[in-house]
Amino acid sequence: MCGIAGIYHFKNNRPVSVGDIEKMISVINYRGPDGEGIYTRGPIGLGHKRLTIIDTSDRANQPMRDSSENFSLCYNGEVYNYLEIAEKLKGIGIDFKTSSDTEVILELLKYKGQEAITSFNGMFSFAFWDNDKEELLLARDRLGIKPLFYKVNDDGIIFASEIKSILALETQQSSINRSLIDSYMSLGYCPSENTLFQGIKKLAPGHTLRIKQGRVEIEQYWDISFNREKDRGEKFYVKKTQELLEDAVKLQLRSDVPLGVFLSGGVDSSAVVAMMDKLGVKDIKTFSVAWDYGKDFDETQYARQIASQFNTDHTEFYMTTKDFINFLPEYIKYMDEPITEAAAISLYYLAIKTREKVTVVLSGEGADEVFGGYSIYKFMNAVAQYKKIPNLLRKGISPIIKTVSNKLGKYIDLSELALEDSYAGVSFYNEDLKQQLYSQSFAQEACAHPSFSVIKQYYSKVSGQDEQAKMQYLDLKTWLVDDLLVKADRMSMAASLELRVPFLDHRFLEFSATLPLRYRNKGFCSKYLLKKSLEPYLSKEILYRKKQGFPTPLATMFRGELKDYLIAIIDSDVAHSRGYFNQEAVQKLIADHSSGCADYHKVLWQLLVLELWHREYIDI
Repeated sequence: MCGIAGIYHFKNNRPVSVGDIEKMISVINYRGPDGEGIYTRGPIGLGHKRLTIIDTSDRANQPMRDSSENFSLCYNGEVYNYLEIAEKLKGIGIDFKTSSDTEVILELLKYKGQEAITSFNGMFSFAFWDNDKEELLLARDRLGIKPLFYKVNDDGIIFASEIKSILALETQQSSINRSLIDSYMSLGYCPSENTLFQGIKKLAPGHTLRIKQGRVEIEQYWDISFNREKDRGEKFYVKKTQELLEDAVKLQLRSDVPLGVFLSGGVDSSAVVAMMDKLGVKDIKTFSVAWDYGKDFDETQYARQIASQFNTDHTEFYMTTKDFINFLPEYIKYMDEPITEAAAISLYYLAIKTREKVTVVLSGEGADEVFGGYSIYKFMNAVAQYKKIPNLLRKGISPIIKTVSNKLGKYIDLSELALEDSYAGVSFYNEDLKQQLYSQSFAQEACAHPSFSVIKQYYSKVSGQDEQAKMQYLDLKTWLVDDLLVKADRMSMAASLELRVPFLDHRFLEFSATLPLRYRNKGFCSKYLLKKSLEPYLSKEILYRKKQGFPTPLATMFRGELKDYLIAIIDSDVAHSRGYFNQEAVQKLIADHSSGCADYHKVLWQLLVLELWHREYIDI
């Protein structure tokens, strides 16, 4: 795992300054504290910060050049099937100087060009330079596990693993892409290829960016396709799931440095431990984090059960409110963009503690996206069934349901809309509350760039699919890549820890997309197929207990220890001067939450993160 940065002055062929590359990589030192390298050749410049994982010798340093000095590679991530690829390349006479996956990638790109990317199983972003053709190829893995940002300017292009590397070359104050503020307020993150920094973009997952003869060409090389196959029976799908999980974990155990597992005690992380045990891994190291806030915020009893069952070397950490406050500025700095993932701070805390013992850690992240495990899917599927009731009958039932439950009333309202207008993703927020918060002037500005317009581009690609497929596709392209994977990458890399995600092996996604719907959720059991596949390895208590996740006690903290801090930030003159929100509406939100008559911790956290981000990146 590493950090990359680069410049290509393809518009004027001006030589790249070594000093500029040094500036870019110096601000992401934590991504690769074990070494650095810089390569410049006329208009191209590549920089690399190295976290040594595979082939820890200096000969595997980057940027790596081939023996002819015509091809160079700057790479972040892991290609887990590099050994299999290397054997094929040896078969055609290629002689390797290292045992690293970097050299394998370099040689296959030389041999097959852009076509080579589809052979890689892993998480990666890279820059590949062909000096003879004066062509630059940038690429990002299928799911977007590893990040890659870029900015096209008057000279050419700047690119890097993190936005702050691009900002390191900015001579003026950063300007905000205000068109994404409404999306942030609707979702808690910024979907799409744009960022909140004007002019800085993300290379989308499964895409390449090639600069050829002075032209920038962006192409998609992979996408998930939901093609439900004829039902082949539960036994077939159970066996296939077991085989895929075992092989994904087997590949991701490849490492020349100590390795462990983030263990929450939930199904997904427990499955990773079970597969490691099946594969014969000895002395498995597991790590858990919990809040020192009572049983509602503590799943460690289940993690201990798994640790005991598989005899792991288990370590637990507990977070306090003081820890949360102390880590908050670091969270804002490392995330680059405002993302309302409070659990990211816990992950950062866990990563720092874990890094004291291992350099690589496996996680259960991604299983909910692969197998449709979110409870919101069940609710939205119920809404779809409710829509089938004749309209006249629904008009009589709906008012009664609304009087029984506010939550059910919310879904009744959604039933009056098409899915494309009602479902914006796992984390979508209360639209009415958002509109109440906006100042009059910003409400008009936001109307010009509504959040749903950003996500409808994804719905258009799965038109004609069932509603479950539509929701999963949207979340794979937005929530997963722009929220969860950002959290996973930034918080682990901030601690110089490599985080691997076996459930996001692309073969899992491709298999899942063929599953008949009945194997996704069965009755009230979510992720039915995965749980059924794990019955030989895990107890029913672990498999079928109610999902808890990792909640953060924000609601309580905003009424107690964090209340004064919250008010000082979001109800300040500086915050109100930005013009986004109505001051009286913000004050009422704080008062209603403080009194306990309402729970507004999600939107309060959202406002806090947005204001702290402005102070870190804009007010400088």
